[in-house]
Amino acid sequence: MTKRYKITMAYDGTNFAGFQIQPNQRTVQGVLEKAINKMSKLDEYITVHGSGRTDAGVHALAQVAHFDFPHEISAEGMLRGLNSMLPLDCEITACEIVSDSFHSRFTTHGKRYMYRVSRGRYTNPFKRFYTGHYKYPLDIDRIKEAMPDVEGTHDFSSFVASGSQVKDHVRTIYEATVREDKANDEIIFEFYGNGFLYNQVRIMVATLLEIGNGRRDVHDFLRLYEVKDRSQARETAPASGLYLKEVYYD
Repeated sequence: MTKRYKITMAYDGTNFAGFQIQPNQRTVQGVLEKAINKMSKLDEYITVHGSGRTDAGVHALAQVAHFDFPHEISAEGMLRGLNSMLPLDCEITACEIVSDSFHSRFTTHGKRYMYRVSRGRYTNPFKRFYTGHYKYPLDIDRIKEAMPDVEGTHDFSSFVASGSQVKDHVRTIYEATVREDKANDEIIFEFYGNGFLYNQVRIMVATLLEIGNGRRDVHDFLRLYEVKDRSQARETAPASGLYLKEVYYD
């Protein structure tokens, strides 16, 4: 009997062309489906459904996906079986059998992203794939003052990259925080919201860094919500610093 499996996974996005499967590209969905279909040994192809896409170079600490599997196998057996076939930059961290009503994308009610910014004068060779780098002066208090402007329900048209197919740009950010990790000379941003637009987090981080550098007014987010003009937000932080940290379900 076919059963639906919910998997939580972590992956290093450095050598993936994103989550979503693409022709002639190495993707997270692609390596997952290859492993799952090898386990099933059936002609009928099994598709993996993710909670959402992550772009090339973006990492995940707890991405969620689901698929329907035609054989009887325990959740623990599925976890062990998949991890034995997956590459070392992708790991299944949890697996459970769920009802057919569960959908990794359509039943989620929120996501949390983290962005790491390295503060060194030069790019650290051991961090270049796992942080964004900002060498310019930053006033962390200016950034902290701006963070409440990020929270709430807003039209984020100024913070969506061209190429997005979504027409409704209104999203709700429940929580936006920033903290200093002085031991590692990093600044850590976190954003928890009901959904995020294409490159939204990376554009918001770049804007906040410009506020911290004094290149923008502390409350410039309020102006950007009104103008709805992507060109006025300007920069996009590198994909290397972005992590999908958690996906929330009821």
